[in-house]
Amino acid sequence: MKAKVLIAYLSYSGNTKEVAELLAEWMEEQEIDVDLHLIGIDPPIDVSQYDRIFIGTFTWESGSTPDEVKDFVLEVGYKPEGVAVFGTGDTQFGGDALFCHAAEKLAKFYHSKWEPLKIEQSPRGSQEESVQAWMKGVLMGE
Repeated sequence: MKAKVLIAYLSYSGNTKEVAELLAEWMEEQEIDVDLHLIGIDPPIDVSQYDRIFIGTFTWESGSTPDEVKDFVLEVGYKPEGVAVFGTGDTQFGGDALFCHAAEKLAKFYHSKWEPLKIEQSPRGSQEESVQAWMKGVLMGE
C-alpha cells in the first residue's frame, strides 16, 4: 500500500511554503501520495487518514508559535503518531536561542521521533540538500 502523507504549513513570507513545496515535489517523484494543507486558509482536515504528518511553521515574535498553528493543533484535537516538524527562521531576530523555536516546541509537544528541520530563511542552495536528507530520514523511519 502506498504511503499517504500530509504536509500542513503556515507561511507569511513564503519561506515555509517553499520548504513544504520542496517536500511535496520530492515525495511525488517517489510516488508518495501527498496532500498540502495551508493552515488557517484550507478547511479543517482529518489527519487520521495519513501515515505521516509534516507540520511546517515559522517562529513568530520572541520565539512564539503563530496562533494559526496553535489553532490547527486544537483542531486536530489529539496527538497523532508520526508527526515531523519543520520550521523556517532568521537568526538575526533573537539569535540561535530563538531560531526556529516554534518548530522545536511543536516537535516536543508531539513527542516527534525526529529532530525538527530548521531552515534559515529560504531553503534554496545548500539547504535544499538538508531538506531532502531530513525528509528521507522521516519517511524511512530513521
